[in-house]
Amino acid sequence: MIFRIFNFVVIGALVLAAAYVYRIKFDSTVQAEHLAKLRTELRKERDRIASLRAQWGELDNPARIQALANRFLPLKPMAPTQFDNLDRLPARPPDDTHAANDDPIAGVIGNLEPPEAVTGTIPPAAGVLPPPPAESPSPGDQSGAPNR
Repeated sequence: MIFRIFNFVVIGALVLAAAYVYRIKFDSTVQAEHLAKLRTELRKERDRIASLRAQWGELDNPARIQALANRFLPLKPMAPTQFDNLDRLPARPPDDTHAANDDPIAGVIGNLEPPEAVTGTIPPAAGVLPPPPAESPSPGDQSGAPNR
């Protein structure tokens, strides 16, 4: 009789062990499928990064940027008349930042006087016409882009 009870206990333990092994196998299969999915996503992301790097290389090409600058920006070579000596710069404004106002910027702006002459340019030589003044953007134009 004892052997019969012992046999049932051993058979029950074997059934429980087999169920536990099956559960472990099923969990490992799920984890393997998840790992394969992650590897596929990782490969796709690496391909996307490589594609974006190639696209960045094309967009960052100096020859392309130079061609776009020549096409869309009205830049002209610098003329020697655009340079000036440092001794012709106006004197530094007085340090009125700590005026009666609590706002130091308002104190400086309130005490500004209009400049006597435009700085940074030398009068053009005889027979050379100065460049036309640049168009200022309209007050409603916040983009800073040139008007077309």
